[in-house]
Amino acid sequence: MMKIGLTGGIGTGKSTVAKLFRAQGWVVVDADQIAKQVVEPHEPAFEAIVTVFGDDIVDEETGALDREKLGRIVFQDQEKRQQLNDIVHPAVRERMTAEAEEAFDYGAEVVVLDIPLLIESDLFHLVDCTVLVYATKEQQLERIIERNGLSEEEAAKRINAQMPIDEKRAKVDDIIDNRRGFEALKTEVEAYVNRIHQELHY
Repeated sequence: MMKIGLTGGIGTGKSTVAKLFRAQGWVVVDADQIAKQVVEPHEPAFEAIVTVFGDDIVDEETGALDREKLGRIVFQDQEKRQQLNDIVHPAVRERMTAEAEEAFDYGAEVVVLDIPLLIESDLFHLVDCTVLVYATKEQQLERIIERNGLSEEEAAKRINAQMPIDEKRAKVDDIIDNRRGFEALKTEVEAYVNRIHQELHY
């Protein structure tokens, strides 16, 4: 059994690699999806957020968090952002670990934890090894502009808000190179999957 930490930068193609891993039969646990689940109404993290930030951040119609309002609060105040992270991050880690263990109980050999901020949040202890989806900064910029319809300036801001991809590259065990198009990426993923299976069986 192996837990692999999958990470990347915005526009590197991490989500595409996660889909390709699933197509190869691997279980992928998505940190972003879980982050949404743990703050749904009646979840412990939801209750804790309301206790800290007040009832004003609950949408009266839906009973769910008003993400826009909460976002405005934490964007302007680093201390409040830290308070939010201190509630949400442990809940996400706990749920991810539980889902991985459940997958192993059902016979999975490999579980991939898809964690965008794995390196920045120093979550290496959650996994057995790490793999980074790599593309150049220029490619990141091009892809974000095309995908999100952003201006070059807005796209550059998003990239610059993250740890540089080449810095991340130095901190992981393996690289999946996404600089040469989809067919080349598929080949990279298949080679990586085959190598991991060989490591598990020999």
